[in-house]
Amino acid sequence: MKSIETISAPKALGPYSQGIVADNFCFVSMQLGIDPNTGKITSEDVAKQTERVIKNVEAILVEGGFSLSDVVRTTLYILDLNDFQTVNEIYAKYFTHKPARSLVVQKDMPAGAKVALDAIAYRQEEEAENLEYVTR
Repeated sequence: MKSIETISAPKALGPYSQGIVADNFCFVSMQLGIDPNTGKITSEDVAKQTERVIKNVEAILVEGGFSLSDVVRTTLYILDLNDFQTVNEIYAKYFTHKPARSLVVQKDMPAGAKVALDAIAYRQEEEAENLEYVTR
């Protein structure tokens, strides 16, 4: 198991890591729309926050040797269900392979965030790609 820490994403706000690589999996902790250079929420605009959230997730994945295309599961957190369409449109641009996803509508989030995302990525080993699977 390896803990991920990158300056390309915001530092953890508590006693946890940005992400963990365990075998072929990468677990990315919930990311907010915090600019890693300033340590502050990028904007009050939910669209800009969503872009920053996904870039933060991507930076952690890349540091762990993964990419957004390796993501198999996400949890999307939003404060206002009225923002869902905007957030969903931006999310769809980055996750064209449509990983499994849950949506949580929160009452509140740290740092005044309006949107957050966590992710699980999986990378197959070379030999696993050559296996034949039988569907019944």
